[in-house]
Amino acid sequence: MDCDLDNLDAAGFLQIWQHFDADDNGYIEGKELDAFFRHMMTKLRPGDNVTEEKVQQLKARFMSAYDVTADGRLQIQELANMILPEDENFLLVFRREAPLDNSVEFMKIWRKYDADSSGYISAVELKSFLQDLFQHHKKELSSSKLEEYTDTMMNIFDKNKDGRLDLNDLARILALQENFLLQFKMDANTLLERKRDFEKIFAHYDVSKTGALEGPEVDGFVKDMMELVRPSISGSELDQFRKVLLRHCDINKDGKIQKNELALCLGMKLKP
Repeated sequence: MDCDLDNLDAAGFLQIWQHFDADDNGYIEGKELDAFFRHMMTKLRPGDNVTEEKVQQLKARFMSAYDVTADGRLQIQELANMILPEDENFLLVFRREAPLDNSVEFMKIWRKYDADSSGYISAVELKSFLQDLFQHHKKELSSSKLEEYTDTMMNIFDKNKDGRLDLNDLARILALQENFLLQFKMDANTLLERKRDFEKIFAHYDVSKTGALEGPEVDGFVKDMMELVRPSISGSELDQFRKVLLRHCDINKDGKIQKNELALCLGMKLKP
């Protein structure tokens, strides 16, 4: 590695990330982690005798401070917070007071920036997303920096290198929390428990509190439902599943799924 840890920019950070995330799984862990801290020690203390003990001490100190998820590995935002100066930490704009834990909010973002409804977010659409995000955080950004950050994000998160982001790529960028439906095991519950679970589930996706799921609320529910069966779905697949759900559950054909319609669709009787 010839990239110094001082005065890093987005391109330099990308170089470090790609070097140490050797298996491209979105984390620096295990031997990758030891190699990173060994490299970091040589940069921080040039000329010092780098021993395994010193590496492990440095690793323990930094991990206790920056491993926010306490999983023994570094996510990209954790690494950025560790080594990027604040004025260059473009990933800071993704830090939230509360995590993005609802697929409905995620789908609102997806629908807005998949402007051509292609089922993917192109580099141009990603640039628009980043520009809006920086403006929301009241951060001034030159056009060259916006280009650099867009290229960096695309390089980091475009896993299949096709020049566009899918649903799962954006979920990684926005640190979307675990699928809400994973906490429920409806087939293993009693009827009373299933009714209680249904109420919790509907309330979670009925973000607008109208008593009906519509727009991104349907999208969020479909996304989480399908990902119980398949680990990941594409934007075009989500659109297909959405049409199927509406065809089967939207009894009055108003483009929404009323609470009683979803209950019927799931074989649930709301009234005793």
